[in-house]
Amino acid sequence: MENAYFFGYGSLVNRATHSHVPAFPALLHGWRRVWKSTVLRPVAFLSAEPFDGAQIEGLIAHVQGGDWAQLDIRERAYARHEVTARCDHEANDDARIEVYAVPHHMGAGPDVTHPILLSYVDTVVQGFAEVFGEAGAMRFFETTQGWGGPVLDDRAAPIYPRATDVSASERAFVDAALERLGVVAERGEITEKPPATPQGGGTAG
Repeated sequence: MENAYFFGYGSLVNRATHSHVPAFPALLHGWRRVWKSTVLRPVAFLSAEPFDGAQIEGLIAHVQGGDWAQLDIRERAYARHEVTARCDHEANDDARIEVYAVPHHMGAGPDVTHPILLSYVDTVVQGFAEVFGEAGAMRFFETTQGWGGPVLDDRAAPIYPRATDVSASERAFVDAALERLGVVAERGEITEKPPATPQGGGTAG
């Protein structure tokens, strides 16, 4: 299926985490972004869920040859949902768009055994700033649900397998945004690292 695209709303917005082209800024209506944990992963990741009146900024990217195999392996904790009619974008008119989301019965919010990784947040926010500017990066924080869980400061030795290099100013931006949300990142450990997955594609959001 040559017109296959996925909608990324987290790390995929950072083009440095994948090689899928072309990619276009997009807006998904009727869904919201939320932190979720699952027994299939040791840390919390971003997911999406239907929610009336909400909308998510993100990026759509082409799935070459309609081959979802690598993406499905990377997103093993997620299921795909077809959202073509709900997505505004500048790709060709026949684009068929799917979004990955943790199934409702498999997900819960972040908890002490499934923290949010600060290296993951840094990577996501860097992407939003590059695509949507500083205001868009702030909207990421404001429109994401589930910030009540713990955040693990793993910047010294990133646990997130696709963590990107971020500058001191980018880190300061993230720290200030988290402070406004009343979130404090703490150093600590997790019992196992997230599984390594192919660098060539996928979303993890």
